[in-house]
Amino acid sequence: MVAAVSLGDITVITLSVIGLGSLLAVSSTAFTVVKVIGGLYLIILGLRMIWPDNKDLGNAADESIGQPTNLFFNTWLVTALNPKGIIFFGAFLPQFIKEALIKAGNPIAPQLTILTITFVRLAALNTLGYALLASKASQLFNSNTAKRRFNICGGTAMSAAGVWALTLNNQ
Repeated sequence: MVAAVSLGDITVITLSVIGLGSLLAVSSTAFTVVKVIGGLYLIILGLRMIWPDNKDLGNAADESIGQPTNLFFNTWLVTALNPKGIIFFGAFLPQFIKEALIKAGNPIAPQLTILTITFVRLAALNTLGYALLASKASQLFNSNTAKRRFNICGGTAMSAAGVWALTLNNQ
């Protein structure tokens, strides 16, 4: 999942660099569309955790979410659809661009590439730390009952985050 989060971060930074950050910052309609899509997606993922499709209610793992390809895609999509991340990078990255280099005729792409690589590496280390912690904590959740309770709590939190994103007034 560290790779999926990193790819999501690269996607968000790329969208910011090509101008989506500026568009979302000035267009409340565009921001709202991205926010609604992201919020609804979080709600769907949360509900799928709470009520998995499989018949064994004691088994908390949703087979369709639990497949490595699906986990990767879902993790990437949740990271990439974060409109605040797009706006953040649109506002954050220019602070570190050396204007003198641009005025001297140097391209901006190498600077943005270095900033992107730096951020993604640091974010990957952060995510890896959480993944290692989660791996150790997973030993506490070996029983089906514990897994089910964990999925109910996680699914509720994810759905609540989606509802929060949909109802948040961003003015």
